[in-house]
Amino acid sequence: MRATDFINIYCEQDVSVDEGVNDPYIFKAVFLAGGPGSGKSFINRELMTQFGGMKTINSDNAFEALMKKANLSLKMPSDEEAPRDEVRGRAKEIFNKQSELARDGRLGMIIDGTGAKFDQISQLNVRLLALGYETAMVFVNTDVESALARNAKRDRTVPPEIAKQSWLNVQKNIGRFQQVFNQNMFIIDNSDDSDVKQRIQEVEKTMRKFLSSPPRRKQALDWIQSQRPQDEAR
Repeated sequence: MRATDFINIYCEQDVSVDEGVNDPYIFKAVFLAGGPGSGKSFINRELMTQFGGMKTINSDNAFEALMKKANLSLKMPSDEEAPRDEVRGRAKEIFNKQSELARDGRLGMIIDGTGAKFDQISQLNVRLLALGYETAMVFVNTDVESALARNAKRDRTVPPEIAKQSWLNVQKNIGRFQQVFNQNMFIIDNSDDSDVKQRIQEVEKTMRKFLSSPPRRKQALDWIQSQRPQDEAR
């Protein structure tokens, strides 16, 4: 199977635009940010149990699938760096394709990433706003000791020095993200596992208000109006 065929099949399985104007989370996008070992995957699973209609846009799942297909180790050994970089590039293609499909249908989505690259997130946020989306961010915060300890236990372990640098890169962006998302910036402190579910529930309440509000931006209302005759004609 060619790489392009795999990408197309993977995207078609993961994102469908059939919901159209009937998507309950239409024109809502939530960025999920947190470095290696932050517990972001656990937080995402918890959120998806509450907001399961949203599409998760994530390059990590595709990256792991492609790594296994290429018989590469998830322990990230240095002697596999070149083929791993090639796989990472293909996973990025899948991420971009998934994001494009979701945007085409104006579907509600969770965009899962580390938050280390502020400019990329900011630019995607601008594109979404231009389409009529309302956006938010859930930032999973943790101290560096907890992040490194969790990272060491993962199946796909990032080398400690890279995990620490990623943590530093993510941390320096917190204030910048707060300026972008303002009241729609939700921070979950996951340094201590003991009360994390309670903290998630507190964020879920605020997120529910954000996600349940109907689209109100002009671009969104115009797009919905343009789609309704097509839906009603079916």
